Amino acid sequence: MQLLANVLIDGVAYGMVLFIIAVGLSATLGLMRFVNLAHGAFAMIGGYAAALLTREAQWSFWLAVPVALALTAAAGALLESLVLRHLYRRSELEQVLFTIGLTFFLIALTNALAGPQVQLITLPPLLAQPVDLGFRTLPAQRLLVIGAGIVVAAGAAWTVTRTRFGVWLRAAVDHPDTAATLGIPIRTVQCASFAAGAALAGLGGVLGAELMPLEPYYALKYLVLVLVVVAVGGMGSLPGSLLAALVLGTVETASKYLASDWGSLFFFLAMAVLLAWRPDGLLKR
Repeated sequence: MQLLANVLIDGVAYGMVLFIIAVGLSATLGLMRFVNLAHGAFAMIGGYAAALLTREAQWSFWLAVPVALALTAAAGALLESLVLRHLYRRSELEQVLFTIGLTFFLIALTNALAGPQVQLITLPPLLAQPVDLGFRTLPAQRLLVIGAGIVVAAGAAWTVTRTRFGVWLRAAVDHPDTAATLGIPIRTVQCASFAAGAALAGLGGVLGAELMPLEPYYALKYLVLVLVVVAVGGMGSLPGSLLAALVLGTVETASKYLASDWGSLFFFLAMAVLLAWRPDGLLKR
C-alpha cells in the first residue's frame, strides 16, 4: 500500500507538471489550429529566468516567479506578433519546420549563454522543508505543484467556457471573418492566447524543475512528452489533457519505481494503447 501511495503522489505531481506545460499547447493546436513545436522552449525560458533570478540576482522565489512568467509571456507575445502570425494560414509542414528550427536555435543560444549545466531554482524555506504525510515525507514544493495544476485546470476551463474572451477565441478560430465583422479584435485575441500559453509553459518549467531538470536540451527533450499528452487527451480538450497527463504521469512514475531499466517504454506503450482505444482523444467529442 505504501508503494502504491508513493506512486500515486509522485505520479500526480509529475502529471500536473506535464498538464501545466501542455495546456497552452493544447489550446494552440486545438483552438488556434497552429502547430507550435517551440512550445517546450517557453517552459525552458520560464525555468531559466526563475533560476537566474533566484540564484544569481538573489531574488525572492515569490518575486522571481511572477517576473519570470511575465518575461515568458512577453517573449511569446513578441514572437507571435513579429513572426508566427504570418504562419497561421500556412501549411502544417511549414509551421512544423519553422517552429522546430526555432527550438534548435534557442537550444544553441541557451547553451552559449548559460552553459550545458543543469540550472537549479533556489526554493524558499517554506517550499524546501519536508511535509510528513504519515507514510512518507516529501518537499512542500511537490504539494504546490499539485495545487497549481488544479488551479490552472479550473482557471483555463472557466476562461474558455465562461468568459467573453473564451467566446471570442472560439469565434476567432471557427469563423475569423465573421468574428472580425462583429467587432471581435482577432489579432488581440490571438496574441493574448499565445502569450497566456507561453506563460503557462513557463510556470510548468518553474514548478517542474525538480522532476524535469532544466538544461539546454529541455525544449526538445520534453517536447515529445507534452505532445503525447495533447494527442492522448484530444487537441483542444482541456479536461482530456488533464486526464491524459495524470494517467501517463502515473504510468511513467510507476515504471521508474518498478522497472527503471526499461526507461520510458511503458509511457509510450500506454500512449499507443490509449490512442488505439480513443484515437480522437480520451475526452474528445
